[in-house]
Amino acid sequence: MCSTKVSTGGARVARLVLTVVGFLSTVAAAAHWDHAVDLDENYRLLWSIAGQDITFEVQARTLGYVGLGFSTDGTIYGADIVIGWVDAGQVHFQDRHFIMTSNGEPHVDPSQDYILLLGYQNATHTVLRFRRKLDTCDTVHDVPITNDTIRIIYMYHSRDPKNGAQGIGTLPDPTDAFKDSVPIFLTQRVNQVPIELDSRTRTLELRNKDVPIPQTDENLRWCTTFKLDQFVRKHHMIRYEPIIEKRSNIPHLKHIVLYECQGSTPELEIMSREFGRSCGQVEKELLTCNSIVAAWSRGSEGFTYPLEAGYALDSYQARFYMMETHYMGFQSNSVDLTPRVDNSGLRLYYTTTLRKHDAGVLSVGIQPNWRHIIPPGQDQVLSEGHCIEECTQRAFPRPGINIFAVMMQTNHMGKKISLRQVRQREELTPIAHDTNVDANYQEFRRLHTPVKALPGDRLIAECTYDSTGRKTIALGGYTSRDETCLVLTLYYPRQKELTSCHSIPSLPTVLHAVGINELAAGTNPIRISSPPEIAGMTLEERLVTYDWRVNFNAFQNVIRKGAFKPLCWSARNTPIPGTDNIDAYAPELTKFWRPIPTCSFSGGTSAGGSNSINRFVTERDISLDWPPLEDERNNVIEGAARSKSIRSSAASTSLAAGLATVSRVILFVIFINTVRLL
Repeated sequence: MCSTKVSTGGARVARLVLTVVGFLSTVAAAAHWDHAVDLDENYRLLWSIAGQDITFEVQARTLGYVGLGFSTDGTIYGADIVIGWVDAGQVHFQDRHFIMTSNGEPHVDPSQDYILLLGYQNATHTVLRFRRKLDTCDTVHDVPITNDTIRIIYMYHSRDPKNGAQGIGTLPDPTDAFKDSVPIFLTQRVNQVPIELDSRTRTLELRNKDVPIPQTDENLRWCTTFKLDQFVRKHHMIRYEPIIEKRSNIPHLKHIVLYECQGSTPELEIMSREFGRSCGQVEKELLTCNSIVAAWSRGSEGFTYPLEAGYALDSYQARFYMMETHYMGFQSNSVDLTPRVDNSGLRLYYTTTLRKHDAGVLSVGIQPNWRHIIPPGQDQVLSEGHCIEECTQRAFPRPGINIFAVMMQTNHMGKKISLRQVRQREELTPIAHDTNVDANYQEFRRLHTPVKALPGDRLIAECTYDSTGRKTIALGGYTSRDETCLVLTLYYPRQKELTSCHSIPSLPTVLHAVGINELAAGTNPIRISSPPEIAGMTLEERLVTYDWRVNFNAFQNVIRKGAFKPLCWSARNTPIPGTDNIDAYAPELTKFWRPIPTCSFSGGTSAGGSNSINRFVTERDISLDWPPLEDERNNVIEGAARSKSIRSSAASTSLAAGLATVSRVILFVIFINTVRLL
């Protein structure tokens, strides 16, 4: 009788222990992810930001080692990376960095600033979850994560290093394990929470049709035109997201941009009945389809509008839309040259339940024009496009507009870009800025809090270029060979007076900047009449042969301080009355904005501590200490298929403390039940 009682009580205790252990395993594996992107068909990256910490999970289709790194320029040298693998039930995890002499293999950091939270394998995948400070203040070996564009480096290999080795030469084939670098911004992103579809909220899919992916390393820009005449009354677009036909096509998709077209032309009508054309054949139509409605780049999840605003879809305002898809061909060393076609595109969510405000798009920057000159051989060329006070005073409503998202655009030489705001000669905190832009990465970034721009404010798009790789000048223009400096802003409430607010240096300013006093009248090509030493030379010859190395500083000074022409245009490409004959100048500021250092000290190699504050982070504050159950839609690993769930002893203090508390509860329950059984 007594042994039966003990046996029953022991079984009850065993069941209790198994239940609590199961709960602990669920907590260890659970996480809520704000963001998830597929870097290729075998590698998914998930992350969330809480305060000054960022937590990642890598899900890679391999049973070997995996790596995730951060680079400012896309090259491995100087990059910050973590390497991890699971071997015989043991998780190995190392904070590493690349140096020039490493022959492609990263060195282990003296300061381990990443915290492993979880690692396991199943039959097909390796999963690692880890956390770090946004800015670890390890200025030697770690790359800070700010609002700037960063290049994600990712690696995976089929084999593990032997015996958990860390020395150089022990990582199998690191050059083969390296897959690619992908531009992305990890902060200033929208959380794509699910949208319930009903009779009022629907989706519209805009897809390409059997576009052949180039079989060489050439790129292809493909333009497909859509006629959306079903919106006989106004609807609001509240979200868009990518439609990726095949995960294997992801490496070949560079970006997808949807433009709204102005007016209805016979050519647009014809193109809307076709499956698409090379964008090189529709350059004229692209000039009329110049308002970006949606943009996706590899690494983007799409975009969701704030609850107070939506983008108006109304056939009476715009019927034609053009979708530009940029494809990258097969690399020259690719072994898989199987012909492929693509049917990817964009999915738009729209509703008949109108939001409080129509959202608008305002373009700020330099008018694409030859007067935007970028001299060669310079590591920093500064250009500014002004949206002047007179334009915002006439166009903005009295309460102002609320800018909630921006897209920054330069071409290949762009290094930095900022949208500055000036009010009554005082410079406010920039609306947005990026010190590490990538011309191939186009995506709207959502500001944490909308920024108010009032009538009479001046907005300035400031771009910095690196032209050290060029021997001739670059000019502003619309093609990919030209340069640009534009910031597209999403805002509400929409006003119809002003859609593009640009500027361009005046002709006298440009001529003065390159040492020309006067042009000869009626000449073709245009020739110079004075000064005498260059009289008779054509304008093009002067720009091409000018000694930019000697004269660059003087040129830059004249361009920045000289007169410019404001170009404040409505959606119909007509100037706002009273602004078309103004000569404007850079503002004389009485107060300047200066950035705050991200760390409270310099040269440190600690994990940051409480004084390590990243001043540029704008993500919302969430807690990952005790997260809700995992959203399996973001998980390529099915929960039921998981095995070897291993938790690192270096887990977070708060979570470890929680587990320790529950462990004490288990021991106490076992003790109580044991006493009862005696």
